[in-house]
Amino acid sequence: MDGVLLIDKASQMTSHDVVAIVRRVLGIKKVGHCGTLDPLATGLLMLTLGRGTKIQDLLMSEDKEYSGTMKLGAVTDSQDAEGKILETHLVPSFDRETLEAAFEKYDGDFYQIPPMVSAIKKEGVPLYKLARAGKIVEREPRFVRVYAHEILEERSDEVDFRVVCSKGFYVRTYVHDIGQDLCCGAHLQSLRRMKSGRFSVDGAFPAALLKQTAREELLGRVLSLPEVSRLRGA
Repeated sequence: MDGVLLIDKASQMTSHDVVAIVRRVLGIKKVGHCGTLDPLATGLLMLTLGRGTKIQDLLMSEDKEYSGTMKLGAVTDSQDAEGKILETHLVPSFDRETLEAAFEKYDGDFYQIPPMVSAIKKEGVPLYKLARAGKIVEREPRFVRVYAHEILEERSDEVDFRVVCSKGFYVRTYVHDIGQDLCCGAHLQSLRRMKSGRFSVDGAFPAALLKQTAREELLGRVLSLPEVSRLRGA
């Protein structure tokens, strides 16, 4: 049971929910995950099992690819659709050039300020707990990188996009900042992690089926450590 299990996380499940279910199904305690997905988000969640937890940090350092939907005209306290709406604005009719320029501003290397609603700790306390108490504290900017982006589809107040980014990147902050630059505000409506390094959500085991899956069947989906090394090109 040493290896990596690729899961397609369902919406409204936490990453910890998935870990807890896999622990019960497989009957092991040593299960970790490579990068939290918010409850709103779906897609690739890489679980490390047994000795696979020793390469967890290595796998977490890989670049990520996401597809998502930006909702224009509303700013929320969490920067996504699950938060409380703080501001609403009329959404002007943007031409493609204006929209592209707003996205292109965040190509390459830059510093990003993490959202208050996040698991980052300030003096040992997660920021989301401080946010729930109505507190806003200064956050250390993080150096991040966007390798590529693509605007997939535009609607009156929504934009579907794809982004390839470094670890530690907050897509909801990316969307929030672009909304600020467009002067109408925005928040993340939906998000799906498509890839992490060379691992893809295609073929990943659906999290919704975990509870009714036999132990032997799930074990058959575990990638051994040599397989993981080969797939990473190491």
